[in-house]
Amino acid sequence: MANLEVYWGSGGQPSWRVILALAIKQVPFQSHLISFSAGDHKKPEFVALNPRHKVPTIKDGAFVLYESLAILSYLDRKYPEPPLFGRSPEEHGVIWRWVAEFTNYLEPVLQERIVVPLFFGRSEEQAASIREAVPKLHEELSHWERALGDSPWLVGHHISAADVVAFPSLMALRRAAQKPAARAFDLDVEPLAERYPNLNRWVARVEALPGYEQTYPPHWRE
Repeated sequence: MANLEVYWGSGGQPSWRVILALAIKQVPFQSHLISFSAGDHKKPEFVALNPRHKVPTIKDGAFVLYESLAILSYLDRKYPEPPLFGRSPEEHGVIWRWVAEFTNYLEPVLQERIVVPLFFGRSEEQAASIREAVPKLHEELSHWERALGDSPWLVGHHISAADVVAFPSLMALRRAAQKPAARAFDLDVEPLAERYPNLNRWVARVEALPGYEQTYPPHWRE
């Protein structure tokens, strides 16, 4: 049995980052799928691991860690091949810059202003905020589209933490855009191949990775 245990949630973008990184590195792990509707995140045994009641959380022997970016960094040190944070100081810095650009600029608009309201039935009460966020979303997506015109991955010719961090959120955006409630807003995300062809090719590269299918959120298949 694998020593590494992963507590994660289906469809949660931070969880998907960790599961995807493990697939890329081909690291076996013991899976603990947390059900928020069943209150698994509030059970004493889980709170003892993560007092913030969040996923992902990993347990590697006696070592426990939560927060997806911290976990990605840990996994890259523990299982260095293939590296997700680069082989040189320069690559390392650029990868972290992309991660910071995502978390500071794209994620707040994409996730908090658009995906969450559409996923959780809050689009009517937050309609003005969603409409205001759409131009900002496309401004950021255009930045990423241009970057992917120069190389197959965000940083060079190999997948990195920058791709792993951003990919699940783009997939969540695409899923949110298919919600009936999204019709009230001109998200203009799909078809991705026409709107953002470089991003579309990037998605296809991730989906072609060995083990990718096992990372796909199980409840999204229903």
